[in-house]
Amino acid sequence: MKGGTGSLRTGAKRDPEKNRERILAAALEEFARYGLGGARVDRIAAHAGANKRMLYYYYGNKEDLFLAVLESRYAHIRRAELGLRLGALDPAEGIRRLVAFTWNYYLKHPEFLTLLNSENLHRGRHLRRSRQIAAIHSPLVAMLRDLLERGVRQGAFRKGVDPVQLYISIAGLGYFYLSNRHTLSTIFERDLLAARSKSKRLKHMTALVLGYLMK
Repeated sequence: MKGGTGSLRTGAKRDPEKNRERILAAALEEFARYGLGGARVDRIAAHAGANKRMLYYYYGNKEDLFLAVLESRYAHIRRAELGLRLGALDPAEGIRRLVAFTWNYYLKHPEFLTLLNSENLHRGRHLRRSRQIAAIHSPLVAMLRDLLERGVRQGAFRKGVDPVQLYISIAGLGYFYLSNRHTLSTIFERDLLAARSKSKRLKHMTALVLGYLMK
């Protein structure tokens, strides 16, 4: 029977990885556009060139698929951060590079911010079920801790900075600005997404972070 479980299993054996990737990409677009509540499994399946049965076969229900999308996006940004090779840089330059990377990542991947907004509306309940999220983030904490410790040993950075608190501050400086760009642009009568505004914001964020860290 066409579209039945048998044909699904045959298709899965042919190229399961590509099937999963197509579904995940379609789900990312859907969740980023509509949020978890407004997303529809039938639209995701249609955009992936699959059927709902295949989607359920690979990812379970809609909430499981949402978690898979979240995990994939967190893994994406964490891999990109590791690619900066901050351990080979002077500590202050490493911090500058991380601030710039985080800012530019948010600009290039607005869907990431939308997904975070959606998950926070649900009080993080999906991430709490993740078996991967802690392992995904541990290299980031280790990388930041190394930068901070090297900066202290060189006499450049202050002692006692928590790497997790530091990262939350770096992320928050860009996240709040972009998540509230429409209201802030109206309130202060300036285009916060103009090229000059974005450049000034990056300089401001970098100066704030380094000003806190430097002795």
